Amino acid sequence: MPPNMMTESWANICRQCVTVVADVPASILLVTLLATLLGLFVLFFLFLFIVAPTPREPLPEEKKYRTLAKDGAITSPEPLPCWLDALDAHKTAATPPQIEPAELFMSVVVPAYNEEDRLAGMLEEAVNYLEHMYGTLGRADENDIKPGPVSTRSMRKRKPASNGQANDGPATGSASDRGWEIILVSDGSTDRTEEVAFNFAKDHQLSLHPKGYAGPWTPKAQEGVHIPPGTIRVVNLTHNRGKGGAVTHGMRHARGRYVVFADADGASKFEDLGKLVTACQEVEDAGGRGVAVGSRAHMVGSEAVVKRSKLRNFLMHSFHMILWLMTPPRTATVKDTQCGFKLFSRNSLPSIIPYMHSEGWIFDVEMLMLAEFAHIPVAEVPVGWREVGGSKLNVLRDSIGMAWGLAVLRAAWSLGIYRQT
Repeated sequence: MPPNMMTESWANICRQCVTVVADVPASILLVTLLATLLGLFVLFFLFLFIVAPTPREPLPEEKKYRTLAKDGAITSPEPLPCWLDALDAHKTAATPPQIEPAELFMSVVVPAYNEEDRLAGMLEEAVNYLEHMYGTLGRADENDIKPGPVSTRSMRKRKPASNGQANDGPATGSASDRGWEIILVSDGSTDRTEEVAFNFAKDHQLSLHPKGYAGPWTPKAQEGVHIPPGTIRVVNLTHNRGKGGAVTHGMRHARGRYVVFADADGASKFEDLGKLVTACQEVEDAGGRGVAVGSRAHMVGSEAVVKRSKLRNFLMHSFHMILWLMTPPRTATVKDTQCGFKLFSRNSLPSIIPYMHSEGWIFDVEMLMLAEFAHIPVAEVPVGWREVGGSKLNVLRDSIGMAWGLAVLRAAWSLGIYRQT
C-alpha cells in the first residue's frame, strides 16, 4: 500500500474515533476517566505494597552478645538488654510508656561487614577518645561513685557543655554522666571481623600498655589506652541485613544516654563526637529529644572531593537533587544525609527506631524523615572526614538503588503503607 493511502486510512480511523467519542455523553466519559485513574492508583498501591521493604524480625541468637570477661576469656552468648522490648511490654499500662533510663553516657553502634582490615584502626581512635572523655582516665576521684541508672530528664535543662561531655558534674553522682560502650554488629561477616574485635578488646583490657593501631586520623601507631572489661560487645547477625538493618539492630540494644553510629572504616573523625553531643544538647526539646548529624557539606570543593571521579561527583549532585525533590521540607534542608556519623538522644529513639523499614544505604534518610514526622529537632554539624580505601559501595549500582529506595520509601510513607503506629 502506498504511503499516502496508508496515511489517509489512519486519518479516517481517527475521524471515526472522534465521532464516536463525541456521541458519548460527558457524564459517561467522566466516569470512565475516574474509573481508569482509580484503577491505575489501585494497581500502583498494590505494586508499592509488594515492593516496599519490610524488615525481618531478629533471630533469637541475634538478640545476644559476647564480650570479654575480666580474665580475657570470651563469654558465652548473653541476652542483650532491649529498651524496645521493655517499652512494648508496658504499652498496655495505664500510664504512657517511657524508655528505660540510661545506664551509661555514650553508646557507639558500629555496623561491620567483612571489616577485618579496617576495624582495628577505627576502634583504636574510638576507644582512645571514649575512655578519655567518658571513661575513668583523669577521673580517679570518681571511682567510688556507685553505678545506677538515672533518668535523662534531669540532664536536659543544664547548659550544654562545650566539649561534648555530660552536663552534670561529678557532684551529681549519676552513672549516666560517665561510661561508654561499643556495640559491634557483625552483619553476617564471613571473614575475621569478630576475631579482630575480640583480639583488640583483649589486648586493651588485659595489658596496661596496649598495642596501638594506626587509623585514618592517626597514621602512626601509638600506645593504646587501657579499657574496662565488657565495654566492647559483639553481636553477630546470622544473615546479612544491610547497613541500615545492622545499625537499627544495634540501636535497639543501646544503654547510653546518647547513641551514635559510626562507620567501621573510621572515615569520620571520631574526636568530633563532642561536637555532635554539644549540638544535640543545644537543640533538645522539652522531652529531651534531639538528633545531631555529622556533615561533609563543608568539604564541597575540597581536594578530597575534587579528586573523585566525574561520575561519582555527578551522581552525588544528582542524588542531592532527588533528595531535595522527594523528602519532606525539613529533611530536604539537610545538606549531607549520608554521612555515617549520627547521634541521637535516648529519648528520641522511641519515635524513630521502632518504625524503621529501610535496611539498605538509604536508611539515613528514613531516620531523618521519622525525626521530622515526630517534630524532633535536628542539628547538622560539620565533621572531619577522609576517604578510606576498601569501600564496598558500588557507585553506579548503589546510586541507582538508593534513588529507587528513596522513591519507594517516600511513596510508602505518603500513601500510608508505612505508619507510625
